[in-house]
Amino acid sequence: MPGAVINLQPAMATLTEAEKREIGQHFVFGFHGHEASDDIKTLIRDYYLGNVILFKRNVQSMAQVHHLTAELQTLAKEAGHGRPLLIGIDQENGLVSAFSIPDAGTQFPGAMALAATGSPEIAGEVSTATGKELKAAGINWVYSPVADVNSDPRNPVIGVRSYSDAPETASRYVTAVSNAFTAQNVAPSAKHFPGHGNTHVDSHLSLPRILVDKASLFSTELVPFRALIRDDIGSIMTGHMALPNITGDDVPCSLSRAITTDLLRGELGYNGVVVTDCLEMEAVAETYGSEGGAVLSLQAGADIVMICHTYNRHVGAIEATYTAVKEGKLGLDELKASGRRIAALKDRVAGSWDDVFTSFHAEQVNALKKEHQLLSLRAYAASISHIPNSRPFVPLSTVGTAILFTPRMESLNRAIDDAESQLRDASGRIRNTAGPSFSAFAKSIAARVTDVEHVVYAPDDEIPPPLAGKLRGAGSIIFATRNGYEKGAWQVAFFAKVLEVAGSGERGLGRVVAVSTCGPYDLLALGQIAVPAIATYEFTVPALEAAAAAIYGESAVTGRVPVNMGAGIAV
Repeated sequence: MPGAVINLQPAMATLTEAEKREIGQHFVFGFHGHEASDDIKTLIRDYYLGNVILFKRNVQSMAQVHHLTAELQTLAKEAGHGRPLLIGIDQENGLVSAFSIPDAGTQFPGAMALAATGSPEIAGEVSTATGKELKAAGINWVYSPVADVNSDPRNPVIGVRSYSDAPETASRYVTAVSNAFTAQNVAPSAKHFPGHGNTHVDSHLSLPRILVDKASLFSTELVPFRALIRDDIGSIMTGHMALPNITGDDVPCSLSRAITTDLLRGELGYNGVVVTDCLEMEAVAETYGSEGGAVLSLQAGADIVMICHTYNRHVGAIEATYTAVKEGKLGLDELKASGRRIAALKDRVAGSWDDVFTSFHAEQVNALKKEHQLLSLRAYAASISHIPNSRPFVPLSTVGTAILFTPRMESLNRAIDDAESQLRDASGRIRNTAGPSFSAFAKSIAARVTDVEHVVYAPDDEIPPPLAGKLRGAGSIIFATRNGYEKGAWQVAFFAKVLEVAGSGERGLGRVVAVSTCGPYDLLALGQIAVPAIATYEFTVPALEAAAAAIYGESAVTGRVPVNMGAGIAV
């Protein structure tokens, strides 16, 4: 079958401790809890795990994460590891911000919001600030920037996590972000090589097939990655998508030697660390299993295999690698060469054991976070954008009742609404993950308008007569959508009903503003209806607070949508 392992050297009866230590360096695993769990202790001590990924489930406060990372490093040192652990986190900012909770990291804008500011310098400032906070907590590896060019507006998993659909624009921002992290001794990891932007399939759920040829790949998807390689980025993450027109098969790129070794190493000349995306994602796990996928990824040329959640899969992947090495299906010489790349990155960002065991200075961290909060406010304000082809934006009046409409939504995707227990209610149903942010949006409007009514609308809702009467007399109407196209098209349909009722009032549509709180494409299907529309690119609390300030004229709308809005998306 395509991607099957091949014998590389004679079989071995057993593995030495040194060989097992080498193998452990080639994995990055996650765990559960705010302290080192028994599982992660076993993996570091007995399987010599060399790298750890943290999630929001591990983050309680900055001081707690500092204590946790020190605990993990102590385990590694006591287990005889030659170098400190790489400790990574998914901190793209925006909607994917594992570190951004009130007592930990600052919430900053994500990729598309930063690109909307028109300032790679702001993106660099934000990434410098994030890097300082991560480093203060003992984190030395960040899975950012997203270097995907968002060519398909229907993309369910990248979208606003991308800087732009223009390769050169994306390049300017990813290099600014990468260089800022590197300057803080936090290794960036650009993802998802060779590009996850031109698909409308979520690789968390199934395998995307991207039907581009090599010329198209080089002219679009690879442009940001090549810029990052020129800047000597510390690591690159391979993605779980198939490129059958290039590789001749449907093997995920993360498992494909044609992509990892021939293209990334050979043609592009990349000599840094290659890490896979999580092998528990269904694009890999469903066909190959996480354990089998681990062997295939290493054989393909990956340096580090990522498995995020499940202890049995962690152990199974390492033991499958033991077997592959003993049976001659995975070469130790190649693993050792790969290990030297990992060691070089560790020396670069982790340093010595003395370097990773630092004191936590709460007063300094708090002062830093106050500075960063001001930067966050400035960056969010600069990101709010007028959506092209909508009516010119004019601030709304604070006189009269404000009616805010927000959608009742469930999980958007697993990258944003990660499958953690806090996202589910007692019956196991996914909670409305946008709810807290939209509630904060209503409070922010209420700080400016005396009377606010917050309406949560759902599919197939109608407008009852009492609400219709309020709409006709309202001083301002704010209608929020969250990816209101394809599966979310019901939001646009309901907006049409609102506009029909509001437009029959004495003052008509001049009281209305639409707010796209995720992808900026929502309202293109309403091109024939003239309403002002703005984009926030994310439904984080500070993004919506910045929107409220702009809607009522406290700040100017200066951002520019960094993607081509085209002719719209048919509903």
